[in-house]
Amino acid sequence: MQYFSPSTIEEAVELLSSGPNRRVFAGATDVVPQMRSGRPAPEGLIDLKGIARLTSVVNNGSMWVIGAATPTVRLTTNPDFVALFPGVAEAAGLIGSDQVQSRSSLGGNLCNSSPAADSVPALVANGARAVIASGSGTRTILVQDVPTGPGRTSLAPGEFIVEFELDHPPAHSGDAYFRLTPRTEMDIAVVGAGARVNLDANGNIASALLALGAVAPTVVRVPDAEAALTGAAVVDGSPSEEVLAAVTAAASAACNPIDDKRGTIKYRRHVAGVLARRAVIMSIARATAR
Repeated sequence: MQYFSPSTIEEAVELLSSGPNRRVFAGATDVVPQMRSGRPAPEGLIDLKGIARLTSVVNNGSMWVIGAATPTVRLTTNPDFVALFPGVAEAAGLIGSDQVQSRSSLGGNLCNSSPAADSVPALVANGARAVIASGSGTRTILVQDVPTGPGRTSLAPGEFIVEFELDHPPAHSGDAYFRLTPRTEMDIAVVGAGARVNLDANGNIASALLALGAVAPTVVRVPDAEAALTGAAVVDGSPSEEVLAAVTAAASAACNPIDDKRGTIKYRRHVAGVLARRAVIMSIARATAR
């Protein structure tokens, strides 16, 4: 197996297209364990961490641009980023151990395409976009359109993610991410829920976005919950119990989970409703504080 360390996007694109079985990696926190578990090793591995654009974090005033290979610890320890996107920071901080987070990245977490990936529901809830490089240039798509199933993405051969774009949220906006795991650390989510809520000038809900992980082959948006929240009055930091019940029911109904050793279908549907409710309430609290 050959190892390559390009310094430009163009060089990485050329290397990726120059061999029949080559693969890019950002931190190798997935690809190395996969090879050790018996998966066939690629003919060549292309390390993206040597490309400055892929490891940069830039706030240009209207959006944050995060390199796809940026170690997640650089997000969780950035106070300006955490202040605007606490839910994304919380999710990024759940990717493995402290040591792993010095290597792990949002790009790798997304392209590994695990239904239980922690950062993906939080990114989807914030309307994040992925900038994708190929031999013909770059294109930009929503993060929610990248995974197509467990271990599969919509990226064509020769493509890889360069960076993520996160628009600055409006004032009185907040996000949150919650997950349930059997253990408190370094475990795979049984269910994950990411939310963002925007409040209007009166403190009521102007818009909301809710995304669930580990309950279907890919991250699931919950439009019925979003519709129930939009326009709802907020009293004492929370919408009415009727609205929250609608959010809980919609989240449970949106699930298409499996039975496995971490949870049953019935359990995951119940937990999805509980976590969706908690994520919405926390998002409202943070939006009110801003």
